Amino acid sequence: MARILSGIQPSGQLHLGNYCGAVAQWVELQREHDCFIFVASYHALTTSESALELAARTRQIAIDLIALGIDPVRTCLYRQHDVPEVCELSWLLACVCPMSLADKGVSYKDKVAKGFDANLGLYTYPILQAADILAPRAEIVPVGRDQIQHIEIARDLAERFNRRWGEVFVVPRYRLAEAAEVLPGIDGQKMSKSYGNTIDPFADERTLRKRIMAIKSDSTPLDQPKDPESDPTFRIFRAVAGRDDPRTRELEAKYRQPPPGGFGYGHAKQALFELLLERFAAARRRREELLADPAEVERILAAGAARARSIAAATVAQARRACGLL
Repeated sequence: MARILSGIQPSGQLHLGNYCGAVAQWVELQREHDCFIFVASYHALTTSESALELAARTRQIAIDLIALGIDPVRTCLYRQHDVPEVCELSWLLACVCPMSLADKGVSYKDKVAKGFDANLGLYTYPILQAADILAPRAEIVPVGRDQIQHIEIARDLAERFNRRWGEVFVVPRYRLAEAAEVLPGIDGQKMSKSYGNTIDPFADERTLRKRIMAIKSDSTPLDQPKDPESDPTFRIFRAVAGRDDPRTRELEAKYRQPPPGGFGYGHAKQALFELLLERFAAARRRREELLADPAEVERILAAGAARARSIAAATVAQARRACGLL
């Protein structure tokens, strides 16, 4: 059993891209591993401008994760700011971080290139992320390809600290997310809040159906074969149901059937709507229960924070002793 850590920023409502790209994998991993999942509230401060919105989003993300299957008994779920030890640890790591390494941070460079008013918090983002990983002594960090650099920086900082002050940190390794396909949004681009093209699995039925029916499709006539690989509706269906699910194979066959077929994109969208209602029925019910019981949500987050803090405090104490802060 390995200790696995991952986090998610409270940047808005969770959507199908979050679920297929990360949350579904976390739900599977918690069955066999010691998992730590945190809501990255400190990281969100690099872009947040509303205290009330940040607090509400942080809480909502936690509720959605539990509803989608993150089991607080199996997984240590917590808010990042409830484990302030990571801030002290980030300073200790910053003191072994060469400027040349920090300068390589892709997140900061991308923001600057796009003309954003990037702040020092964004510049030091990878160092705090390294502290998030090293504090609970995580061994494996599941990531997408765009996050590999951050894990490599965390490894580099752990090794630099260990070489200078002695063996304190577990050197983590990354685990690439199994989903190789980028989930498309309703406009065919990558599903992302920044594009406004997401699908919310918790939306009410009328809103959800309207959103699905708005998915972009081409003008292939109803009675003609269609290419499922080029259609966002099919790709979303496959990502949610699974490649080997009989329903996926059946839907693909309907796309490809020769004339005189009668299967159109509207039929595919209706199939996706029914799939989402079925797949997320239990999650939708659980979410309503959690929204009605804020004390239970706080109990879960407090318990997760207590466990994460106990491990982080021990790690920081060891790091302090190693570098002479007795």
